[in-house]
Amino acid sequence: MTVDNTEDGRIPLVVLDMAGTTVADGGLVEQAFAAAAERLGVTPGSAEHAEQLAYVRATMGESKISVFRHLFGDEERARRANTAFEEAYGELVDAGRIAPVPGARQAIEALQEAGRTVVLTTGFARVTQDAILDALGWRDLVALTLCPADAGGRGRPYPDLVLAALLRTGAADSVRQVAVAGDTSYDMLSGRRAGASVVAGVLTGAHDEAALRGAGATHVLGSVAELPALLDGRGRPGGIPRPERPS
Repeated sequence: MTVDNTEDGRIPLVVLDMAGTTVADGGLVEQAFAAAAERLGVTPGSAEHAEQLAYVRATMGESKISVFRHLFGDEERARRANTAFEEAYGELVDAGRIAPVPGARQAIEALQEAGRTVVLTTGFARVTQDAILDALGWRDLVALTLCPADAGGRGRPYPDLVLAALLRTGAADSVRQVAVAGDTSYDMLSGRRAGASVVAGVLTGAHDEAALRGAGATHVLGSVAELPALLDGRGRPGGIPRPERPS
C-alpha cells in the first residue's frame, strides 16, 4: 500500500484493539457467549440462541455488558450473563486457547521504537483483559491498557476509550495525532468519533473489508503487522498518512 503524508503533523499515539487485532482467540467470544446464554436458560441450537449469536457477531468490538443489556433486557440478567461470559472466557484463556496475531508484538515494539506511545484497549472487563495480558506475557509490553470501566463505563462505538488514552498518556497534542486500529466496525466508529486521523481496519478478526470501510476506515490492512509501515508513510517517520483513495 502506498500512502502520502502531510508535513504538518505527527502520530505519537497509537490505540490498538486486542481480540482480533493484536490477539488471536480462535472464536472464544462465541464459545464463551454460548456458555453464558445457556446459564441464563437459552437452549443451544434453538432459534433464540441463533438470533442472539448473530447479534453477538454483528456487535463484535462493543462493550460486552452493553451487548448483554440488549440481549437480556434487565440489568440483573445482563450482569449475570456478563459474569458468566467473563468466567467462561477466562477459563478458555487459562487453557492456552489464545495467541498473538502473527507479527503483532513485533509491530507494537516497532511503533514504540519509532517514539510512539501504544495503548491496548478492549471491550472485555478488566479481569479478562488482565488474564489475556498475563497469558501472552504482555503485562509490561505497553504504556497503558484500557477497558470500558477505565473510560467511564462506555466502550465502543463511543469515542471514550480513544479519548481516555489521549488524556491519560498525554502523548499527543490533538486527536488528529492519534491512530486507531481494530478489526470491527465498532473500532472504526470509535476512532472516527474520537477524531483520529488514521482509523485502520485489519482483516484478522470479526469484520470484512466492506464492513470496515462502511464504518469509516481510512485504511484497511491485512493485519496490524502492516501498521508501522503505514505510519512511516513513504519513509518520513511520524507523518500522518492521507486516507486511501478509492481504487
